Amino acid sequence: MTADLIDAHHHIWELKRIPWLQGPMQPRIFGEYAALRRDYLGDAFRRDLAPHGIAQSVYIQINVAPGDEVAETAWVQEQSGAHGVAQGIVAYADLSDPNLGAVLDAHLKYAGTRGIRQQLHWHENAQYRFAPRPDVMNDPAFRAGMKELEKRGLSFDLQVFPSQMADAARLVRDFPKVKFVLLHAGMLEDRGPAGWEQWRRGMLCLASCPNLWVKLSGLGTFVRACSVELWKPVIEETVRMFGAARTMYGSNYPIESLWTSYANIFDTTQACVASLPSAERDLIFRGTAKNFYRL
Repeated sequence: MTADLIDAHHHIWELKRIPWLQGPMQPRIFGEYAALRRDYLGDAFRRDLAPHGIAQSVYIQINVAPGDEVAETAWVQEQSGAHGVAQGIVAYADLSDPNLGAVLDAHLKYAGTRGIRQQLHWHENAQYRFAPRPDVMNDPAFRAGMKELEKRGLSFDLQVFPSQMADAARLVRDFPKVKFVLLHAGMLEDRGPAGWEQWRRGMLCLASCPNLWVKLSGLGTFVRACSVELWKPVIEETVRMFGAARTMYGSNYPIESLWTSYANIFDTTQACVASLPSAERDLIFRGTAKNFYRL
């Protein structure tokens, strides 16, 4: 592999910008998160990246206060200029918002803007739930918003559970000109036989969509750990289904700092793909993200 590696999924923040890190502790999908109640700015992320040859990164939105999503993009662009991180930015927008076009155009005033994430994941367990319903992606207003992304050449970071993958595949097929990337390797939450089977079935359905890529990120969310034993089965099957040219590495850092270090995430992911040819590993750690996010 070359030394010009890319982390395609990370977060930086100032505490005052994020409502869910303030006030009384509320249950979250990643469990106890008091340790995250600290600033984590571009210089800190750069220090975590430094030992690993990572030259570029893509920032993913973090759910700032409603109405502050464009200010978030502006702030990240500042961090990028100051610290050489976040060369790509995936911003937030509500695709059902009647004012969506203006919001997207405001994001696009910043050079790093590449796409949008609106979290669609819904689960029977309320602690794992983000969207109000499992099928928001089927709403006419949401789909009208997807047309606005298409007009502007913006990608969409897709975050769903396996139970939502059939609807997600329909969305992806209905918008073949939009580039989608599936986050967190499909969010395998249930590691029992039925859970694995549902995940595999949904992933194969999604992998059949040529305009969908996948991100190896957030793999510690439900196991609260980072190890080759736990991550390798997910990573190997994901790469087998999507191919290296549609698979990219992402750290989901500093969320994953709740149970591991950046170094362990990077080294573990490398170990999980060590048997692949060098050209395929180069795609996973560099080429795929570079092409998808136009870095």
